[in-house]
Amino acid sequence: MSESDDLFIREDPIFANKELLEINHLPDEGRIVGRDEEISQLANAVNPAIFGQSPSNILIYGKTGTGKSLCAKYVSQRLITTADEEGVTAGFAYVDCAQDSTETQAVQTIASALNDRSITDIKIPDRGISTATYYKRLWSILDSRLDVALIILDEIDKLDGDDILMQLSRAGEAGKIEDCKIGVIGISNKIKYKDRMDERVKSSLCEREFVFPPYDATQLRSIMEARSDAFRDGVLEESVIPRAAALAAKEHGDARKAIDILRYAGEIAQSNDMGTVREEFVIQARERAETDRFRELIRGSTPHSRYVLQALTVLSLDESQQEAFRTTKVFDVYQQICRQEGADPLSLRRVRDLLKEHAFLDILEQSRHSGGSAEGSYTEHQLLEDPHVVKKVLTETVE
Repeated sequence: MSESDDLFIREDPIFANKELLEINHLPDEGRIVGRDEEISQLANAVNPAIFGQSPSNILIYGKTGTGKSLCAKYVSQRLITTADEEGVTAGFAYVDCAQDSTETQAVQTIASALNDRSITDIKIPDRGISTATYYKRLWSILDSRLDVALIILDEIDKLDGDDILMQLSRAGEAGKIEDCKIGVIGISNKIKYKDRMDERVKSSLCEREFVFPPYDATQLRSIMEARSDAFRDGVLEESVIPRAAALAAKEHGDARKAIDILRYAGEIAQSNDMGTVREEFVIQARERAETDRFRELIRGSTPHSRYVLQALTVLSLDESQQEAFRTTKVFDVYQQICRQEGADPLSLRRVRDLLKEHAFLDILEQSRHSGGSAEGSYTEHQLLEDPHVVKKVLTETVE
């Protein structure tokens, strides 16, 4: 191969600024669509912070892809700028509790995000010190360099316990910090998450609560149109965005999924050496988005957790006329799968626990029924994911 041969694409024929379609990208205010009221409410709740006073602690609920994290980050960044204009030093830390689920991991992430070693001369190692030491260093960082700190705990329901919530919400009251005010923004997809909280934490953390509704098709279309300059001029067929918006609206108004579909459709055009993104690519992109999302959802799950899910998937495919299945029926198929895999099956009680974990992740839905005096009560389980997608991902996991 000569040096003049191109191994890499020097000029992307499809994308002009692909970053606009990344989930972690925080757009400018003009690109945040359909959330003016929610942004205003969040700003009102933390407004005292721009004067160095304590912001309200907030709990935000809503399904995946409804803009909760986006709006919380946006308001936090705007707060830092506005507070600075008032002579107040503010900062914010973002914690993905699905990744940093233990108390130690979470406090280490917060301390690292808020630290400026050139000011504090405090080192925050990745590991090797106790949780208590991380807290002491965090309190020192807060008092030495910040007047106010906002701490966003995304997917707060994934935390192993409430200890860090107690520490953060009571830090000032307990005398851990003297010069800095803390505000906590908890974000959860679980509307009933608060019911699991320790009562003492609940009283401190849930000062303000907001629910983010799903986006409708019109809003999703506007969201994608606001990011359409991620593509080069003229490469998007006119029907692509309306079709992607309609599909995403059908899937509970998930903006993340809508943006994923749009990005994947562009990548499909790219891989096929096409000069335009066609409507037909949207359907393929939706399937890919579903598979990727579910793959991420079960990442790190145990073999038996997957066997239980596989059992419900087998039933859903083999008996497609039936939507939900009793625990005992799922358990019977699970035992068959264990025998095929050469694994010792877990107890029925443990399988019930695994099914509850999948329900907590919205992979399946559970419902209680009464069979009368003869049968008693029983639970049925309905797979919420496309069983073909689940089967495909579980097969990949085994391979």
